[in-house]
Amino acid sequence: MSDNLSCLRGRPGAGVPQDTAILRRATLGATIGSVVEWFDIAVYAYLATAIGAAFFPAEDPTTSLLSSFAVFGSAFVVRPLGGIFFGALGDRIGRQRTLAWVIILVSGATLCIGLLPGYSAAGVAAPAMLVFLRLLQGFSAGGEMGGASAFVAEFAPARRRGYLVSLVEMGCILGFLLGSVVVLLLNVWLTDEQIVGWGWRIPFLLAAPLGLVGLYIRSRLEETPEFVALRSRGELARNPLLESVRYHWRAILSVAGYSLFQNAALYAILTYVPSHQAKILGYPAVVASVSSVVSMCVICALIPVMGAVSDRFGRRPVLGGSCLAALVLSYPLFWLMGQDNAVLAVLAHVGLGVVLAVFLGPTLAAMNELFATRVRYGGFSLGYNMSVAAFGGTAPFLITLLVAGSGNHAAPAFYIMAAAVVTLPVVLATRETAPARH
Repeated sequence: MSDNLSCLRGRPGAGVPQDTAILRRATLGATIGSVVEWFDIAVYAYLATAIGAAFFPAEDPTTSLLSSFAVFGSAFVVRPLGGIFFGALGDRIGRQRTLAWVIILVSGATLCIGLLPGYSAAGVAAPAMLVFLRLLQGFSAGGEMGGASAFVAEFAPARRRGYLVSLVEMGCILGFLLGSVVVLLLNVWLTDEQIVGWGWRIPFLLAAPLGLVGLYIRSRLEETPEFVALRSRGELARNPLLESVRYHWRAILSVAGYSLFQNAALYAILTYVPSHQAKILGYPAVVASVSSVVSMCVICALIPVMGAVSDRFGRRPVLGGSCLAALVLSYPLFWLMGQDNAVLAVLAHVGLGVVLAVFLGPTLAAMNELFATRVRYGGFSLGYNMSVAAFGGTAPFLITLLVAGSGNHAAPAFYIMAAAVVTLPVVLATRETAPARH
């Protein structure tokens, strides 16, 4: 246990390469890989309505949508298993090689979804195969966030870590944004019948070329200097999962607490709201797509800003401020969204995105700084994926039930507010990790 995060606390720049080209390439490689990974995952959420009609035909559109969201949520059940597998692998053989395998798996599974026959052609075998491929996507995603963020954190100079690691989070949102743009173009160019019939397959088929680009970039990256130093000293953990659970369980629980709000709010705002606007509030599909694109552009612009702010003022004030904003603003914004005015609906969605972006800016750096290098990938992935499995993937399904049961179109706010209530005390109880605040 000799590695005590010395280069991540109190000694800015220790163990970090001075070559800015290496730092830039490492950050770009992790970020672009995350774009590809989350594009593959996001397109399912944005095409949930069409997929529901293709694989779960029913007279009631809500039933089809619920079935589609249930399959969306099923992938999150295996996220902790993927986090355990890839996290342990990354702590034993290195971050760079593990991240390359992660992107191969998710791209292959996504491409296969695009080639699946629908219910009309294959009957019950079609949704069964869809569930299997979604499970593969989820297993892969379990190893992405922990590996990509640790990769950048271990390259980044200490006093710029919040900003640089936030670019990985921005890459995730860019993946969602790219998926949303593709779906927007489908809604503009194709009829609803064409999208349900064959158009929904197009974004999934794009997984092949995007995956090859991401794999090429990640295969050319160098291993992180911290991991190389740990390996050269012969200090790699023999059983990183056991070690992280035994000695770093408080950090794992803190990560789970941080991730609860992060993922509940993210999947509610980015994956549920477009369907909510189109199916529940009755806005045209184009309005819902435009709302998603505008909101995610704002989120992407704010994430690195808030990451940099946390480098100067600390992680906790920024994270806590986001939770407080969610408690105060979520319900008014969802109420505003339901006022039968497309402009107000988009502005309300943007407002929710701003609240989310404030949290997303520093959160990955804050969580990585809680772990020693030898268990960082696995410890982070375990805590993060336990939370996302319970509160992220289930968000669209549970919120749909909440709205249907209550009849209150602003009810999704309660889901976000409940998550903020749980995460805020965790933020306040966890030590400050930003080097500038020590």
